[in-house]
Amino acid sequence: MTTPPRPDRTGGRGAAPPCLGLTGGIGSGKSEALAAFGRCGAATLSSDEAVHAIYGEAEVVAAVRDRFGDGVLDADGAVDRAALGPRAFAEEGGLAFLEGLVHGRVGAARREWISERLREDPPPPLLVCEVPVLFEAGLEAEFDAVIVVTASDEVRRQRVHARGQDFDQRRARQIAEDVKVARADRAFVNDGDVGDLRAWVADRYAEYAGRPCASAADE
Repeated sequence: MTTPPRPDRTGGRGAAPPCLGLTGGIGSGKSEALAAFGRCGAATLSSDEAVHAIYGEAEVVAAVRDRFGDGVLDADGAVDRAALGPRAFAEEGGLAFLEGLVHGRVGAARREWISERLREDPPPPLLVCEVPVLFEAGLEAEFDAVIVVTASDEVRRQRVHARGQDFDQRRARQIAEDVKVARADRAFVNDGDVGDLRAWVADRYAEYAGRPCASAADE
């Protein structure tokens, strides 16, 4: 992958810490990798947490209810994402509607989060943003490097089914894993022990942050 020149995110105040985009298919282990980066000392942003916050906005709740009905809200009137997901997949245009509603807001929240971290004194040594649809949305240029955590279809299927989701349905909406790996700056096949993933993350943290992983010293 040819990485474009890094944008000056500091307004001329000096070199910004690297900002990595972390992606991979469903069930690949992105969340575990993100947590490992956080233990190393990186500032991390979970896409799922950002989406959860957006679904709490009154305007978004109203739009979801108007499109899908009260059945996708819980007893408190909040969006029930466990109920919303299957409904969106089942209805024609349902997923496209949610993507149009949420993705732009997620991108704005991510850019604001990056700006806030860079205003810290000192800023974190490394920023890592989990972005499940990074390649699908053409967001490579927003990051200094893109790293992919992947796994075999068999392993990913087992993980996804264990949490009650339809693997084939969700995989069909994502770019193939081998394509993501080919387009990434760094990639890891997460078919083994979680310790292997954490060791790989520690190496990537040292590579991009220019310092050892903090948690590695404790292990």
